[in-house]
Amino acid sequence: MSTQPTSQPSGTFPHAPIEWAQPERQAAFHQWLDAQSSGHGVRPATVRAASADASFRRYFRVDTTNGSCIIMDAPPDKENCEPFVRIAGLMRDAGLYAPRILAWDEPQGFMLLDDIGHQTMMEVIQRDDPQANHALYMRALDALLALQQSSRPGVLPSYDEALLQRELALFPDWYLTQHRQLSIDSTQRAMLDKTFQTIVQRNLAGPSVYVHRDFMPRNLMMPLDPAEQRLGVLDFQDAVYGPITYDIASLMRDAFLTWDEDFVLDVTIRYWERARKLGLMDFEDWHSDFGAFYRAVDWMALQRHLKVAGIFARLTLRDGKPKYLADAPRFINYIRSTASRYSELTPLLRLVDKIEGTEPAISLAFPRLNGRG
Repeated sequence: MSTQPTSQPSGTFPHAPIEWAQPERQAAFHQWLDAQSSGHGVRPATVRAASADASFRRYFRVDTTNGSCIIMDAPPDKENCEPFVRIAGLMRDAGLYAPRILAWDEPQGFMLLDDIGHQTMMEVIQRDDPQANHALYMRALDALLALQQSSRPGVLPSYDEALLQRELALFPDWYLTQHRQLSIDSTQRAMLDKTFQTIVQRNLAGPSVYVHRDFMPRNLMMPLDPAEQRLGVLDFQDAVYGPITYDIASLMRDAFLTWDEDFVLDVTIRYWERARKLGLMDFEDWHSDFGAFYRAVDWMALQRHLKVAGIFARLTLRDGKPKYLADAPRFINYIRSTASRYSELTPLLRLVDKIEGTEPAISLAFPRLNGRG
């Protein structure tokens, strides 16, 4: 999960200096940046921080003789940029508005990219008026459906049982054990193992497509060109081939933003209607029964929320990034809301309620999320 580049006025001086942990890398960066002046019109004196990332990647913005570009700083001993480069091409081939790679120093981990936007979708969302964002979410569905339509097996890594289980293990390993200091006994472990197996089986039952894996407003960009109707798509380097329910769950049950039930249903139904016309819902009764599809989205969202709660705990406790864990209550609310609707998940709900000190959740036909993020 990343925080993508945000706007800064072009040509403003002086820029705050970029901090470097290693003087050698700083020197290598400036040498590489100077070399971009001739080929890409880069103005090295204008480089400034654009964003940090949940990983070891950092992003800078730099002015050029024809606008601006984004620089990715990804230390090669910590980040492998090959998937980013390869999947960026796949995204563009699918018709998505993804950045072009203008220059890449693979050995040193420096990359020059198109600057496809100064504001994320998250930055322009009106949180207090869901319907005011309807057109934005329809544009997000345009990108998602274009990606899914282009899907082919054997191109991206498979979102298989092993990967789903590894992700689910983050919840007990980091959230319960490390963050909540729970000593998991054999009964609890058996319950978690059984629950996780059920979650994985449910999620692998449906159709597979290309999965962005972090498809949410923080990774969608408002285009610089007002004539460009496509939202920019970033942070796609972990894309896989897996459950069609994953990205719509990410979009509507966001890691950093909670919408009321009516808005979630409205956008999800519109996605379903468009997807079935494209032949993407040809599985069991999904084509004719939105409820069947929505239950599958429930199970996929639960897997994601358990995973992300673990990731946010790990970012705080291992990586010293406490801001992420501040959103943990949102995930616990998602988890409790979903677990309250399915009898197979009652033991998980009881454990979460015990750990969090919360009252048992009320079972509802669809999630009723409290408040907005």
